[in-house]
Amino acid sequence: MARISGVQQGDAGLRVRLVYMFMRRGMTRMTGRAPASGRSGIEPLEVWAHQPALMTAMGRYQQAVRKAHTVDERTKNLVELKGAQMIGCEYCVDLGSQICRNSGFTDEELLALPRYRDSELFTDREKLALDYAVAVMRTPVAVSDDLFARMKAQFSDEQLVEITALLTVVNIDRFNAAFKIGSAGFSEGMVCVPPDRSPG
Repeated sequence: MARISGVQQGDAGLRVRLVYMFMRRGMTRMTGRAPASGRSGIEPLEVWAHQPALMTAMGRYQQAVRKAHTVDERTKNLVELKGAQMIGCEYCVDLGSQICRNSGFTDEELLALPRYRDSELFTDREKLALDYAVAVMRTPVAVSDDLFARMKAQFSDEQLVEITALLTVVNIDRFNAAFKIGSAGFSEGMVCVPPDRSPG
């Protein structure tokens, strides 16, 4: 259960209610299924709705980043799910696992993600993008000159900006982790990448 309650549909203003409606539809489209029974599936948005202007600005930024299409969806999904796993956001790994599954990932690939370096299920280019995701998501950021040079050899400047911008969107998932927004059950009964757990 989240540390604070979100703004419920009946208590929300018209603009927020419209955002809720579009987000529920979008989530169903991306995941191919509804969240577990009794869950709205948009809990982070309901918490953001305590500050509608912030919610709107965050949503516009995410939309702008997601409209970029220079990087293939598989790589973007891998990078995003790995970043969410590192943050330890239960909501995000649940949602991300189902988005990956709905886009064609196998259970074996999802289970291999935490140890991607040792897996033959990912290409060298995908592993490099995952190395970059891990380095960007660390605090402090740990992108070495060598790693960046290897990325430049495999990805265009436009693609580097798209991947890095996507990881800044993933960093917004710290919001969910801070409020302990749990899984919505998109992956309920199926394989889900486990979030990293830090002590405390």
